[in-house]
Amino acid sequence: MRAMVISGGGSKGAFAGGVAQYLMQELHHQYDLFIGTSTGSLLITHLALGKIEKIKKIYTSVNQDNIFNNCPFVVRKKHGVDNIGIHHFNVLKNFAKGSKTFGESKNLLQLIKDTITEKEFDLIKSQALELVVTVSNLSLNQVEYKSVQDYSYAEFCEWIWISCNYTPFMSLVKKNGCEYADGGLGSMVPIEEAIRRGATIVDAIILQTEVTQINRMPSRNVFSLLTNMFAFMLDRIEKQNIRIGKFVASHNNAIINFYYTPTVLTTNSLIFDKEKMGLWWESGFSFAQHKNSETNQIELDTYESISD
Repeated sequence: MRAMVISGGGSKGAFAGGVAQYLMQELHHQYDLFIGTSTGSLLITHLALGKIEKIKKIYTSVNQDNIFNNCPFVVRKKHGVDNIGIHHFNVLKNFAKGSKTFGESKNLLQLIKDTITEKEFDLIKSQALELVVTVSNLSLNQVEYKSVQDYSYAEFCEWIWISCNYTPFMSLVKKNGCEYADGGLGSMVPIEEAIRRGATIVDAIILQTEVTQINRMPSRNVFSLLTNMFAFMLDRIEKQNIRIGKFVASHNNAIINFYYTPTVLTTNSLIFDKEKMGLWWESGFSFAQHKNSETNQIELDTYESISD
């Protein structure tokens, strides 16, 4: 049983899309299970349907307005670098409405419904594969995995949206008496869940470099501090998920193929720049091609060495 696992990573999901495209179109891998966290959950529905060009078009044309109905920050370029600042009016407006978060991301829910039709949803449910998104239940202090087979179209679209809600910058959702937020707060890379569901081969796309390659600049304001803090915590969660995944794989005779980003794509994955995301998609495709070419060459060299 082969599974594709895509980690969280906001706008960096474009890189994951490129990797997935290569694995599915060039290597012709067939997957029985797709599991995504946050941005990964946005990708997996279209990947499962084989509609790669459709999701590529979405990822390379999306902007802040497609995500936020009330964006809590502004992005300013200084010396070619994106700097994030507080949008004071929008934040105060949100608090005045009684919101518990700085911003609201209801536009993203609408985008999900606009790009995944009910007919496509029914087609996925009729296929012999499993599609799972990761969410964090803040009320019960636990991670939950939501399968497409267990919900209606409207409910599953909402779970995808919830999986992507990077609180406190995006919407906090109350559902079934519990508060839910981004799946990455509990499980950035759900390899363990993939193996628990029977996967023996896991292609894990990690939207982070394998080795830490960045020293963050000093925080400029409260938003900058918060994003740095969350990035630090999510990085720790990600590394822990990977360690646990490797441990579980070794005890279940499962194979994990890791695809990390080769370089730091961005220091703020809440900034959705369609031009950069287009480049990241192509970069992901090229990276997967290069990685598999290297692997094939090593296997060939090993075989020839044994033959000699």
